[in-house]
Amino acid sequence: MPKKLIKQDVTEDPRYHDTWRLLKKYRDVVWSLELSVQQMKNQFQIEYGSNIEDFLESVYLAGADLGGTELEDHARCIERSNKMLTLVNNSIELLRTHHKYGEDYYWLLYYSFLSPQQLKNVEEIIEQLRPHIRDISFRTYYRKRKAAVEALSSVLWGYTAQDSLKILQQFFPNNSLGGGRK
Repeated sequence: MPKKLIKQDVTEDPRYHDTWRLLKKYRDVVWSLELSVQQMKNQFQIEYGSNIEDFLESVYLAGADLGGTELEDHARCIERSNKMLTLVNNSIELLRTHHKYGEDYYWLLYYSFLSPQQLKNVEEIIEQLRPHIRDISFRTYYRKRKAAVEALSSVLWGYTAQDSLKILQQFFPNNSLGGGRK
C-alpha cells in the first residue's frame, strides 16, 4: 500500500526564502557595490594622485605585493559582492533564455526586484508588465511571481524541486529523500 505524499508548500523550503531574501536585497547590493567602487576610486585619487587602474598596473609591473593591506581587504569585499551579483545575473539570464516561461519570468523578476528604481506598488508593476505579459491580473501576477522565484531558486541552488523529489520517492520509496519523509 503506497504511502500518501505530503505536499509541502514551497515557501517553507529554505532555498525559496534564500532566493526571496536575495531578490529583496538585490537593489541595495547593486547600489552599495556602485558606491563602494566609486568611493574606492575617489579615495585612491586623493591619496595616490592617480586612478586605481594605473596604480594597480604599476604595482603589478613592479612586482609589489598588496597583501594584508586595507586596500586589498576592500578590493576583496568588492570582488565578492561583484561575484554574487554576477551569479544572480547569469542565473536570471539562464532562466530567461532556457526556461519555457523564461521571458515572462524575467519581466516579473525585473519589475518586482531587479529594476534600478523600485516601483511604488503592485499596480505599477502590473502596468509595466502589460506589454510583456498579456491579460495579467493581480492573481496572475502573484502566481507567476511565485513560480518565477521557484524557477530561479532551482537555477541558483540546484534543481531539487519538490516535483523531482516526488518522482524519486516513487522509485526509492524506502529511502529518506525529500527532507526525511518516506
